[in-house]
Amino acid sequence: MNKSKKAISFREAVSILVMMLIILGFGVIKFGLSPQTPVLVVIGLLILWAKVRGSEWDDIFDGIVDGVKNGIIPIFIFILIGALIGTWIAAGIIPSMMVAGFHMISAQWFVPSVFLVCALIGTSIGSAFTIISTIGIALFGMGQTLGMNPALVAGAIISGAIFGDKTSPLSDSTNLAAAIAEDDLFAHIKNLMWTTIPAFLISLVLYAILGNAGSGASLSKISTTLNVLNTHFVITWWAILPILLLFVCALMKIPAIATLILNIAVTVGMIFVENPNTPVKNIAGFIESGFVSKTGNASVDALLTRGGITSMMGTVSLIFLTLSLGGLLMKFNVIQTAMEPLAEKLKTPRSVVTATILSGIGVNIFVGEQYLSVILPGKAFKTTFNKRGLDNLALSRVLEDGGTVINYLIPWGVAGAFAANTLGVPTLAFLPFCFFSLLSPILSIISGFTGIGLKRIDKEETNKKIATA
Repeated sequence: MNKSKKAISFREAVSILVMMLIILGFGVIKFGLSPQTPVLVVIGLLILWAKVRGSEWDDIFDGIVDGVKNGIIPIFIFILIGALIGTWIAAGIIPSMMVAGFHMISAQWFVPSVFLVCALIGTSIGSAFTIISTIGIALFGMGQTLGMNPALVAGAIISGAIFGDKTSPLSDSTNLAAAIAEDDLFAHIKNLMWTTIPAFLISLVLYAILGNAGSGASLSKISTTLNVLNTHFVITWWAILPILLLFVCALMKIPAIATLILNIAVTVGMIFVENPNTPVKNIAGFIESGFVSKTGNASVDALLTRGGITSMMGTVSLIFLTLSLGGLLMKFNVIQTAMEPLAEKLKTPRSVVTATILSGIGVNIFVGEQYLSVILPGKAFKTTFNKRGLDNLALSRVLEDGGTVINYLIPWGVAGAFAANTLGVPTLAFLPFCFFSLLSPILSIISGFTGIGLKRIDKEETNKKIATA
């Protein structure tokens, strides 16, 4: 037997994961380090462990490659989003959204309004990343001007975006959960409402309470910001065109990469229409390094100096490291070994639901990739769900509640790192205010204990599903 293929014990796998959690937790929470360093330390120790066990370098390298390979498309999307943000600010799109928002949204109900707007548009587009990096930036800038807690506003933006992503038939993660559980997509979305609607309503109430504590902003500050935006940026009605383009591309089911490239091209065209003498070098600068605001107003300049490919490199490096770590854990069967014995010991629906939720959270913590947080628990617990008389719809809902929504709360997770980098708020700062993400797994576990909304199958269908599993 090849030493690199030597099976590891359940105790060894759990010990590795616990040690990882300690290193990552202490590094990020206790010492306040950026996630890159703790993740790199864990990778180094994991490689050392693999070599001590006799693994070949080729196996280690294959694990890294396999892990990173899954993230190539998201990484490319993040690069394009960086370019999109830079051009959207330069073309006046984000400043125009801010101006329109100040005229339309009440400061008293700003935070719940942010949550509702992101949820509504997110459901239409089906991409939380797109919502956070476009409309989210404009809303975040408004919140800063209104004197709101940045972490609270970021939490409302992210929660709304996640709700939209979770409930949209255009969402990759929603389609993935339905596919893994072998569900009909629309039946899956309908069944999600048992936990999604309560989480949405509770979140809305909490945002209304917290966001109604007084904005701390004066009319003069808002007036000053509006004046700066109108003076230094092109504020026009046609700034809505790139936003409409996102909707059109979503309805036509055009892939994210093509959508973003097309949107960048249209935005660059708008810049040339607004100012035909704009040097090509400046356009390249917006794409590569982002937009640098020079209005003379410190708060506006801080808000609108952002974007560019280089702004995403910190996120890209973290994602690269996290995916490499996930690839190594998968290559040496650490995650699988820790999960599979658990599935056999679950005897009741509530224990199955709880274990699946905790497994999804665990994969997010240890691997940092939201797709794997759906795929791994889905494969590990699917048969167990059927044996306990639970329908595949119950599984797919639990996978969403404990998997996709949690990745935004992990500092070294793909989604968490992206949101933190894009909005400029650390993950651990906005985590307590991402009510929708925090409530979804709790409500799912409650559903498992009470049986409310837990889709079941009869004994004959149960035997059929087990036989074909």
